[in-house]
Amino acid sequence: MSKRRVLFLCNANSARSLMGEVLLRHMAGDRFESFSAGSEPDEPHALTLEALKKQGLSTDGLHSKSLDQFENETFDVVIVLCDKAQQACRDWQGKAGEILFWDIRDPRLISKLDAYEQALFEIRRRLQLWLPLQKS
Repeated sequence: MSKRRVLFLCNANSARSLMGEVLLRHMAGDRFESFSAGSEPDEPHALTLEALKKQGLSTDGLHSKSLDQFENETFDVVIVLCDKAQQACRDWQGKAGEILFWDIRDPRLISKLDAYEQALFEIRRRLQLWLPLQKS
């Protein structure tokens, strides 16, 4: 049986979408292929990598990618994590069986020390609620 393909999408692909990609791979990599992209990609934020490593999650090979790299590809689910990415998704040339919108606050815009850990927690919690609803 083939794995279902999931794309996490946010503006910069430097924090939230990378977290989603890593978390889904960790939590259900046997059932899903996990990808991430940004409408205006930047580099992975150092605090994103730190938050992932603190949770014992691998960041090997993790890098920011442009949504354009996935043009004409098909995903079972696209999970959009911010408003800007939602707007870019409207013009995207790929195909998605389902598009979900999870509004996770951008940790880069929050001055609290644990902003990245909080974003990681919120994405993990949503995945914990979403995964049991997915058919194998």
